[in-house]
Amino acid sequence: MENNNHYVVIMAGGVGSRFWPVSRSNFPKQFIDILGTGKTLIQQTFNRFKDICPPENIYFVTNENYRSIIKDQLPEALNENILGEPVMRNTAPCIAYACHKIAKKNPNASIVIAPSDHLILQEDAFKEAIRESLELTEKNDFLITLGIVPSRPDTGYGYIQYKNSSPFDNFYKVKTFTEKPDLELAKTFIASGDFLWNAGIFVWNANSILRAFEKHLPEINEIFVEGKIYFNTVKEIDFIKTAYMRCKNISIDYGVMEKAENVYVRPSEFGWSDLGTWASVYDVKKDKDYVGNVIIDSKKVVMYDSANCIVRTPANKLVVLQGLDGYIVVESDDVLMICKKSEEQEVKQIVADIKQNFGEKYL
Repeated sequence: MENNNHYVVIMAGGVGSRFWPVSRSNFPKQFIDILGTGKTLIQQTFNRFKDICPPENIYFVTNENYRSIIKDQLPEALNENILGEPVMRNTAPCIAYACHKIAKKNPNASIVIAPSDHLILQEDAFKEAIRESLELTEKNDFLITLGIVPSRPDTGYGYIQYKNSSPFDNFYKVKTFTEKPDLELAKTFIASGDFLWNAGIFVWNANSILRAFEKHLPEINEIFVEGKIYFNTVKEIDFIKTAYMRCKNISIDYGVMEKAENVYVRPSEFGWSDLGTWASVYDVKKDKDYVGNVIIDSKKVVMYDSANCIVRTPANKLVVLQGLDGYIVVESDDVLMICKKSEEQEVKQIVADIKQNFGEKYL
C-alpha cells in the first residue's frame, strides 16, 4: 500500500563512460536500453519504485542537460521533481539538495536514494527490502544502506562489514566500509562471512539525514539551508546554479556514511548488478549461444570460430566475426570499438585518450 510519507530520489546524472561508445555525454547509459529489454534503465528504475510510493513522490537528480530526456522517457514524472545539476559534484551535494527540498515539503518524509542504472532481477525481494527499511526509518534515527550478499570475491565493488547480532530483524550495525579491495583482501572478506557488497542504495528519514549532513558535512549542509526559502519556488533554479559552484566534490559514502555512528545495513539478495561494464552486461544475460556469445539488438551477426563475445551493433549492419574469443564488439553512430573483455577497465582511459586526440566529437 502506498504511503504518502515515502519518497524516492533517483540519481541520474552520470555519464556512463565505461559503456562508451553507446553511452555518450549527451545521451548516457541510464537513458539507453543497454540490456535489449525494450525499456531503458531509468524507465525500469522508475517502474520499480511506483509500487513503493506515489509517482508524484519520485524525484530525479540529473544533469541540467538531461531534463528533456527524462520527460521524454518518463511522461509521468513531474517537472518540479526533476532537479537539474549545473555541474557534477558527486553524490553528497545531490543528495543534500534533494533531501532538503523534500524535507521542506514534508518533514515526516522517509526517503530512498537509488541509482538510475542498476539491474534488479528479483523485484519482489527488492521491494520487500525497501519497505522494511522505510518502516524502520519512520521510527528510528538510522541511516540504512542495502548490502548485497556477495557471490564471489569481486574487486569492482566496495564492501560493508557488519556486526552479527542485532535487536532488529534483518538489520545490523555497520562496522566498516572498504573501497574496492585487491583480490586477496576480497577473498578474505568473503571467507569471513560478515562482509557485503555496497550497492549504493540508501534509506533514511529526512530529519536523520539532515542531522547527519549538519554534523559531518556542515559546509555543504549550510549551502542548502540557505536555499530553503527558494525551494519549490521560481527562484530555485537560479539559487542552485550558484550553490553547486560552492559545493565540494564528495560522495555520500566518504562524506557521511563512513563517519556516522548510526549506520545500519540490510543484507539482501535480489539479483543485483550495478551494470558497471560491458562484461557485467555479458554476465547477467541468460540468452547466450552454445559457445557463450551474447548478441544485443544486432540482427545480422555471423560468427566463425568465435566464443564468449558480446556484440551490440546497429540492427541494419551485417557483422562478420572470425576467430575472436572473449571480446566486446560495440558500434554506435560513428564509433566502432573492439576490446578484450578481460581488459575492459581500460575503456575509461581509452575515452580520455580519444578526448585528448580528437576533442569532444566522439564523446
